[in-house]
Formats: sequence, C-alpha cells, structure tokens
Amino acid sequence: MQPVDLTTLRAVCAELRSLWLPARLEQVYQRDRATIALALRTLQGRDWLTLSWHPQAARICIADPPPRTPDTFTFSDQLRHQLQGLALTGIPLISPWERVIDFQFAPRPGDDPLWHLYAEIMGKYSNVILTDAKQQIITAAHQVSPEKSKLRPIQTGQLYEPPPALTGDIPSREESQDRWQEKVSLIPGELKRQLLKTYRGLGPNLVTAMIQRAGLNPQQTTDTLTSENWQTLFQVWQEWLEILETEQFQPGWTENGFTVLGWGMIEAVSSVQVLLKTYYSEQLNQQSFQQLHHQLLQKVGSLIKKQVQKQQTFQERLQQSDDAEMERQRGDLLMAYSYQWQPGQTSMELPDFETGELVKIPLNPEKNAVQNAQAYYKRHQKLKRARQAVEPLLEETNREIKYLQQVEAALQQLERYQKDEDLQTLKEIQEELIEQGYIIPQRERGSTEEAQPITYKTPSGYEVLIGRNNRQNDQLTFRTAVDYDLWFHSQEIPGSHVLLRLPPGAVPDQNDLQFVANIAAYYSRARESQQVPVIYTKPKYVYKPKGAKPGMALYDHETVIWGYPEMVADRIIEK
Repeated sequence: MQPVDLTTLRAVCAELRSLWLPARLEQVYQRDRATIALALRTLQGRDWLTLSWHPQAARICIADPPPRTPDTFTFSDQLRHQLQGLALTGIPLISPWERVIDFQFAPRPGDDPLWHLYAEIMGKYSNVILTDAKQQIITAAHQVSPEKSKLRPIQTGQLYEPPPALTGDIPSREESQDRWQEKVSLIPGELKRQLLKTYRGLGPNLVTAMIQRAGLNPQQTTDTLTSENWQTLFQVWQEWLEILETEQFQPGWTENGFTVLGWGMIEAVSSVQVLLKTYYSEQLNQQSFQQLHHQLLQKVGSLIKKQVQKQQTFQERLQQSDDAEMERQRGDLLMAYSYQWQPGQTSMELPDFETGELVKIPLNPEKNAVQNAQAYYKRHQKLKRARQAVEPLLEETNREIKYLQQVEAALQQLERYQKDEDLQTLKEIQEELIEQGYIIPQRERGSTEEAQPITYKTPSGYEVLIGRNNRQNDQLTFRTAVDYDLWFHSQEIPGSHVLLRLPPGAVPDQNDLQFVANIAAYYSRARESQQVPVIYTKPKYVYKPKGAKPGMALYDHETVIWGYPEMVADRIIEK
C-alpha cells in the first residue's frame, strides 16, 4: 500500500487551505480504532475531513460521511468536548520538511488558537494529538509510555514535543548541481538509497519516480552515471522543488498507485482529496476482503469438518443400536431358562427360540439369571432410546452439512476483490452465519477478559456448566447450548441456568440427571432446603420473552426432578 509521503501531504494541505479555511467544526466521529472524521462547514458547504493514524494507511483527506452507528470511543468524545463549535483557522505543517500538520482551532477566525490538533502522518508511528495553547497534551489517539519509548513518550499532561528531526540535508532550489551531485555521490552506492540517505522529505515511491523520469534505473550505482545523467536527474530534482514551492500539483493514477506530481500519470483526477479517498478506500476494502474471506473460508471449513465428524458418530451409534434386539433376546432366553442358572456362572449357552442354535450369553457372576436378564433389558431400552435420539440429530446434521457446503461454494466463487459489491457480499455471508449461530460477533471495543462459568463433571464424566450471573446465564442458554444438551433450572425459584453438555446421541443415566439436579438446587435461592423441585428440558424449548431482562427465560416440555443441595454441598465447598 503506497504511503502518504511529504509531497502528498503538502499537496493535501494546499487544497485544504484553499477550500476549507476558515471552517466551523460541527461534529467529531470516530469511525474505528485508527480513524476520526471531522464535520467542517464553510459558506460553500459541509463535508467530512478524515484523519487516520492507521499503520499502513495513515492519511488526511475529505471523505464520505461516517455511518449512523453510535460512536463509543473515548478519544473522539474528548475531541468533541474541546473542539466542537470552534473555528478551524489554520492548517500549517510544523516544518516544511516534517510530516506533521497543526490543525489550529480558535473561537473565531483571526483569534489566537486555543487548541492544536497535531496529525503525525508517519507510517506505523502515526498519531493524532490534542494540546492546549500552552502545548500541554490533553489527549492522544495513541499514548506512548516511557517504558515503550524513552526518546519520545506521549502522555496526557506532558508538553508536546515534535518528532525528532531527520538527519538528512534540507532540499533547496538554491543549491548548485555540483554541490548536490557531490553530496549524493560522496559514497558510491545504489542511486535510490543515496538520495534517500542524503536529503529529507523523500520517500521510496517519490525517489523511484524521480529516477525513472530521468530515464535511469533506481538500482544502478552512482559511479555509473554520466555527466548527462546527472544533469537530467538534477533537472527533475529542480522540477520537484518547484512544484512544492508553487503548489502546482497534478493528482492522478499511475500504473502502480497514485501521484500528485503528474509523473508517470495514466489518468488525471480532479483533486488530491478524491485521489486519496478513492485509493485508500479501495486498498482498505481489498485488505478487509482478503482477511474476512480467509477467516470465513477457514471457519466454514472447520464447521463442515465438525459436522462430518458428528455425522460419522451418529452413524456409528445407529449401528450400535442395531444390537438392541439382540439384547432383548438374550434377556428373554435368560428368563426362559433361569432354572438352569448356577451360582458363579460367567456365561450360559442356551438354544435360540427360532433356530434352536446355541447362543452364548455372557453373565455377571455376582448376579442371578433374573438380574442378568434385567440388565440386558435395560441395555435394550437404552439402545432403543439412543436410536430415537440419534435419528433426528443425524437428519439435522445432514441438513447443516448441505447448508454449509452451499455457503462454502459461495465463498469459493468470491476469489478476489474487484468492486465494493464483493466486500458487501462477503459481509452479508458473515451476517448470515452470525444470525444462524455459527459465528459469535466480536465486539468493536476491547474489554477485559470475561469470567467463565463454573464447571463440574457428572459421575459419567459429562461436563456441567453453571452461570454465575445473568449475562452468563443468557450466554449458556442461548449461545452455548445445542440441541442434544439438557437445560436445568430450579422450578419457579430464582437460580442459575445449568447446562449438561452431552455428546451427540448420548443418553445420560439417572445418576447423571440426579447429580445435575442437585447442582441446580444448590445454585438457587432454595440452597438451604432439604429438597428443591428442579426442571430439565431441551435447550430448544427454552426461550426469552420479548423485552425480558437478562437471565429471564421461559420453558416448556419440561420434566420435574427433585434436587438435594446437601448431596453436593461438600463437593462444592472442597472445590
């Protein structure tokens, strides 16, 4: 991405001074973490001035109005408090060869400035700093502590100090060719590098354009230049200095970016403002597109992989449930031939009812024939319930795989950014995935790390999550929970939302259900009671009424179970 160098910055300031001085500051809006917009009004009209300290796209230009979403940034709030309603009376650079603009604000045109808003457009070191008339820093977009920079800390309350001056010589139209050539060629080396090292105010793009305009190669060394080459290059040098002095800039597009000098221009642009607005909006859109496209493609691919794994798990469970009838048959055989059972037996061979072939049935030697038969009947019922639970889940998983594969196909069709509609299409796909619950939207503002729910393990090793506040309760119930989990809550008694996490197709034992019921009873207002009514149901049967406060939920299709807080109190205290 082509940076805003000193030449471009001087072109921007020249246009702003001619069109926007004086102007009244009507509004301040921060678009994102690295961009603010100032609403300026003159007798000719109103528009938005963008100031960005983005590390790759630091810039200043008139741009589009900001969105209507609320501005919650502290930095813009401080600027709004101090500057709104004042007049922008001056836009000088603090030095002709420094990339720092001093936006001066006063009560009225002609008054002494009350505030200075310094925009430092210096790549990854860019910043925007507000000071009072005595140069005391009031606020900064990016504060720098002494630990991060001993050379130039930037903190509220300190006096503003400009960035350290560059070490190169200051270019001058009065300097002779011989003196200029002597400085550049003093130490033989690559021509482009020597120019950048010798003089201030130059950038890689400008020097490359300058050398190419002279018909030379930026990589060739200074000792290979002829006297004619030096003369031609010096004429281009003088042309550049004349443009800076007269402010006769020619903005336009080049093959690889933009120019404000007219050099290598393939298409002219009406103004520097339009040039920078168009270039950086396109570049940032392309960057956002690539990042978002990569993230979504990875996310959808990961979701498909998980769903395929679930599909395989469900299919395996269905295959296991095919043995349910065999379990029942073994129970029937044991009941029919229970009189043949001998204490201590580990297996019995009994004739099949239909074929008469001997069937070997494993036994628990600690149980009699009837008890072993009951165990087989219990396994038969469990496998039967598992099939009933897994079949709808497998159907739902197959539908999700088909849907996600369709989204993946749409993403693969958007291979590269070509126009604004491409990024908008990508954002619509992201919003769709958020609405469908596949992606949790990230907050725009940074925040401290959130507390996590309380976790326990049931006797069978299933995870139990307990919300510790209403925000966590809503998160567990409406974001974390999935269809095959179970949701617990004390019946008609305030308490935590409790979630029993179950693997796809798993059927919890009675011990697990009782354990979670005891947990839900303990984390309720009825903790001191001996027994508490607790309900459990599928998360899909839990819903939040319109306008309900956080943590409030209604439910149906519930099952009631008694919870005993004392049964888990000791374990919870120990934890």
